[in-house]
Amino acid sequence: MKNNILYGYLVPTLIVFVFLALIGIAIISLLYRAPIHTADIMINEIAQLKTILEKIDRDCKIIDFDYQQNWINFLTIKKDGFVGSEVGTANLAYPEKWSGPYVKDNPTIQEKEYMVVRTKDGYFITPGQGVRLPNGKTIGTDVILDEDADIISMMRDENALMYQGKSFAAPLTIGATASREQVRTILPTE
Repeated sequence: MKNNILYGYLVPTLIVFVFLALIGIAIISLLYRAPIHTADIMINEIAQLKTILEKIDRDCKIIDFDYQQNWINFLTIKKDGFVGSEVGTANLAYPEKWSGPYVKDNPTIQEKEYMVVRTKDGYFITPGQGVRLPNGKTIGTDVILDEDADIISMMRDENALMYQGKSFAAPLTIGATASREQVRTILPTE
């Protein structure tokens, strides 16, 4: 009778309890680590995009981009796969030096493309509109990336483009880009 209770009820109950506890630990671990993994993915992809775009600038000289917010969805275009001097939203001085494709698939996060954002301080690579950052903020809703955005400060702000000391933007240094202040020092004043 004692063995029936032990093996019939107690052992299966303990096994189910241990199994449920392990599932609970796995779920809690996943919820805790998901923002960290998302942050690492964003940081790595932004660094990769910065390297690629700066290489394109060295080879082709990026003159500018068409819009204030420009999707980075043109890195898969093959050499001789376009006509003119414009690849995606990038305007090139030497389009014949294009050596794409630079990636097999354009990087995305949460199914949204990264962007090159133009501000008064220059160009920056950021996650795309609608991306929810690991700090809980959403690009375009909580973090506004317009022409006047101070992305340099946002990169140091945990309530903007930073999470646990990790920044989700990178300045893009391209040869043809000059900040408005640099342009003012070059152009004659009226």
